[in-house]
Amino acid sequence: MSRVLDELRSALGADHVLTDDAIGNDYTHDEALTATPVRPLAVVRPGDATEVAAVLRIANEHRVPVTARGAGTGLSGAAIPRADGILLSTERMHEILEIDHDNHVAVVQAGVTLEQLDAALLGDGLVYPVFPGEYSASLGGNVATNAGGMRAVKYGVTRHQVLGVEAVLATGEIIRTGGKFVKATTGYDLTQLIIGSEGTLAIVTEATLKLYPRPPHTATVLAPFRTLEDVTNAVPAIVNAGVQPMILEYIDMMSMAATTANVGLDLGIPADITDHALAYLVVVMEAHAPDRLDEDVEAVALLLGKLAAMDVYILPSSSGAKLLEAREKAFWVAKSHGANDIIDVVVPRASVPRYLATVSEIAQRHDTWVAGAGHAGDGNVHLSVFQADDDRRTTVMREILRAGIDLGGAISAEHGIGTEKKRYFLELEDPVKIDLMRRVKVAFDPNGILNPGTLLD
Repeated sequence: MSRVLDELRSALGADHVLTDDAIGNDYTHDEALTATPVRPLAVVRPGDATEVAAVLRIANEHRVPVTARGAGTGLSGAAIPRADGILLSTERMHEILEIDHDNHVAVVQAGVTLEQLDAALLGDGLVYPVFPGEYSASLGGNVATNAGGMRAVKYGVTRHQVLGVEAVLATGEIIRTGGKFVKATTGYDLTQLIIGSEGTLAIVTEATLKLYPRPPHTATVLAPFRTLEDVTNAVPAIVNAGVQPMILEYIDMMSMAATTANVGLDLGIPADITDHALAYLVVVMEAHAPDRLDEDVEAVALLLGKLAAMDVYILPSSSGAKLLEAREKAFWVAKSHGANDIIDVVVPRASVPRYLATVSEIAQRHDTWVAGAGHAGDGNVHLSVFQADDDRRTTVMREILRAGIDLGGAISAEHGIGTEKKRYFLELEDPVKIDLMRRVKVAFDPNGILNPGTLLD
């Protein structure tokens, strides 16, 4: 290993190769609740694709595992290094290389954060619309996990917004895929194959992203319901109304109480409503013109009144912003309250009521508390599982994930499989597909050095 470290120092400079006590605790983990932190052999901090390529050539020659890390905000364990491996941090790769106004495109290095990009676009009246709830997340990490978030109901997830990438293969070869265009039929779509691959196929060093005009006007509508089924049954009607909500979220009673308390938010809802409301629907509208926004908000409010809502509240802009902030921090609230695991299953939107009923039955049968919220507009259900017994929790997790698959869904909508959902993925997914994924992995990474143990064994 001393030879490997010497070669890395020669390639990057000694200041950018950290070992032993110089490796801070942040490098040893991501935000997965069930993963154990690991201190790697070394942390390397390349500044561009050429330096990433040099690291991978050294690692590939000596068969040393390499785990890529952005901001470490992932929830699946995919950024946790191996004790005998290298953690490749993209923190020095933080340049916004271009904002192309004519083509509505941004070209960014992998270490650029969502907050950094949003601040750069604000003055131009443009927006990159994927906000998965943690603004300190890096774009490279978002690409690796195909991050989503609350705005996916209108804009889709990361793979819908990435036009191309620069990436480094395990062999140290640098490739470019896609470009500043929105369609192509020229061979296999390597961009889409790399997106969501969790650092197992290549390390993304640069991304070309779609931008949109930033609507200046927004409004938040909140509707309490007596049952969660009433909430989820209302969602298709709102989607079909043609108003194109930017955000369409459901929050159960317990999650609403905990998340609003976390940010000190009083929504002013009367006690006779909060005492009987078991779930809430949050609808956020946006528009370029205030009169159009008013029309859409009125249409949504009238529709909710016909869909069993107990009442409809048009929140002041400050309260609406605070409510979204509270919802975005739901994971941290669940973590602070002692959640033992989290789930982000996705099912067809119309199947959400049936899925949540099944989850409730599973939780009761196993004496487990499961609280939740989710992106109701796209069927992405977020659940916090409170069950301290490891064996019982494993059973509950398996049954809840299988229930989603049985309804035509998938284990993860946006957090990824990583190391922490891998056992369920390998058990419940089609073995033919798993075998094909293994063959794709070998084609990209013949020696298996890229993030071994993530997604696949």
